[in-house]
Amino acid sequence: MRPSELAAATPESRDRYADLLRAGSLGTVVLGHWLMAAVSQDAAGHVRVGNLLALQPRLQVLTWFLQVMPVFFYVGGFVHARSCRSARRRGPGSYPVFLRARLRRLLRPTAVFTAVWGAVALAVQLAGADGGLIDIALRLVAQPLWFVGIYLAMAALTPPLLRLHERWGWGAFAALVAAAAAVDVLRFGLRVPGVEFLNFALVWLAVHQLGFLRADGMIRRPALLAGAGLTGAVLLVAYGPYPLSMVGMPGEKISNMAPPTLALLCHGLWLVGAVELLRGPLTRLLRRPRVWRAVVTAGGVSMTAFLWHLTAMLGVYGALLAAGVRIPDPGSAGWWLQVPLRIAAAAALTALLVALFRTFEKPSGVRESGAPRAWAGPAAALGATLSLLGVLALSMVGFGGLLEGRTALLMAVHVTAPAALAMTFTGWLLVDRAGRDRNRTG
Repeated sequence: MRPSELAAATPESRDRYADLLRAGSLGTVVLGHWLMAAVSQDAAGHVRVGNLLALQPRLQVLTWFLQVMPVFFYVGGFVHARSCRSARRRGPGSYPVFLRARLRRLLRPTAVFTAVWGAVALAVQLAGADGGLIDIALRLVAQPLWFVGIYLAMAALTPPLLRLHERWGWGAFAALVAAAAAVDVLRFGLRVPGVEFLNFALVWLAVHQLGFLRADGMIRRPALLAGAGLTGAVLLVAYGPYPLSMVGMPGEKISNMAPPTLALLCHGLWLVGAVELLRGPLTRLLRRPRVWRAVVTAGGVSMTAFLWHLTAMLGVYGALLAAGVRIPDPGSAGWWLQVPLRIAAAAALTALLVALFRTFEKPSGVRESGAPRAWAGPAAALGATLSLLGVLALSMVGFGGLLEGRTALLMAVHVTAPAALAMTFTGWLLVDRAGRDRNRTG
């Protein structure tokens, strides 16, 4: 079904604002990545990729507006709550059905992306053509996969966390916030080693839990939420050990992103409050057919565009270097003059890649099983775990070193790129099979 037909068939009960936030947040992240990339070439011809925000620290305040990944996770909580409850109504054994339904449109395009780049990396290394920008690309294009891993964890943990929400409401959210704050106290105050990695779960799950609250209409004072979050973030950055940037900076000792901090959680709170304040006027705007068609079109390809946008950006820079076009020093007047052209070219190349790979993001049309097999629940949980670990490891090790055995440290275990790819594909196969109707294929 075409986007225009989907838009026309939208039921009145659908929360259109959630669709706008989902597509808009990913689009903002893509634009931020295109703006931050600072590719340069020295006199010897060596290519370097840096971060504009590290070169011009005064611009780091922009991350308080461009770092909108918390909004996507917030919407994820809202959607997961509704989907989980819908699966529950089908009766016992709903977990694999819910997980497959939530992960299919995420893992299918991710699996294709990793397969294509894995094949490219293998071909490059067998041909001995690595070096320069291609080495950088093999490392960088995999980095956004961390987001896929975190989202997988959120989906997999939705059923138990939703039950906690249904019993405790705001109390469950407050417990996650308190735990994240305690981790930072142990990390910065008592210097306890290794404890900071707990906040990869606690911070993002707290934002995700806000989506449950929204699903039940419990966020009634968004201005208070936004004000508290913004005040907390400002105070923590001004008087605490937290950096100004809400994204990671190369070479920094402390990052608000990796692992996430209490400052990033406060940043997420103010963003959630802000988007809820805009909910009324933007929802009315979405009633216009032309606007809603645009949102439906963007939402149908947003994950594919997100996965391939760095590929497009590096492709544009590669074409410029191959054509002998001089790239001005990042942050210079000439560099800024080139920005609109580079972004337009990256957007055009992303659109081409989306046209090639968008079919893998479409709903499958396969009926989910109402009575999964006895092994389906454990298989779905194992599959989600393997996929989570696989994509996280791949985001760290990249596609380079497929033949050299290059590794990344993941939860105290050294993982290679081939092992990461194997975990990702095996995990998806388990999730897919566990939730599939036993009487049909697809």
